[in-house]
Amino acid sequence: MKKLIAGAIAVAMIPAAANAQDTTATTAPDGTTGGFVFEPYVGVMGGYHDFDSDGRGPLSTNCAPQSGCPDGGFVEGVAGVNIPFGPVFVGVEGNVAKGFEGLDWEYGVWGRAGVRAGESGLIYGKVGWQWVNTKEPQGDDDDMAYGMGVEFGPSDIGLGGLAGLGTGGLRLRVEASTFDFQSIRPAAGVVLHF
Repeated sequence: MKKLIAGAIAVAMIPAAANAQDTTATTAPDGTTGGFVFEPYVGVMGGYHDFDSDGRGPLSTNCAPQSGCPDGGFVEGVAGVNIPFGPVFVGVEGNVAKGFEGLDWEYGVWGRAGVRAGESGLIYGKVGWQWVNTKEPQGDDDDMAYGMGVEFGPSDIGLGGLAGLGTGGLRLRVEASTFDFQSIRPAAGVVLHF
């Protein structure tokens, strides 16, 4: 079921990605054009990590009726850098999350790629490696993780003059990821681009 939902989201994002490629913006958010530009960012996000209860994988074997799955909310810090190439970009990102309920800590490193949308928006997919530590004994695991998301800034929603934030600055991020297709991990937060 979760694979079907992830596939439906990916298909729904195709028209938006195609439209984003039609934008004529070829400058980086800091106003520079051409050359090799780095766009570093940091952010704070929150969400919920929900594991499958079908018994697949080490983490879902903890989904016994007496203990439940190692599901839980989290607060996460992210940091990374994007490298724009006209209307597309690539980048790397790291995350550290403190969990609640069944989760303890999560760590990850990701590669990202996507398209720029509007003046400051991003539509992206990401692939990486995630470490998940639960509060259950023998409940820790690490594996491939996959995700997709969008970021949009004040100028994309008609608030370009807000605190002088144009195409750079503060952006809102909404994303969903999965831990080796054994979970769904929606998250939202704010990201500050430099």
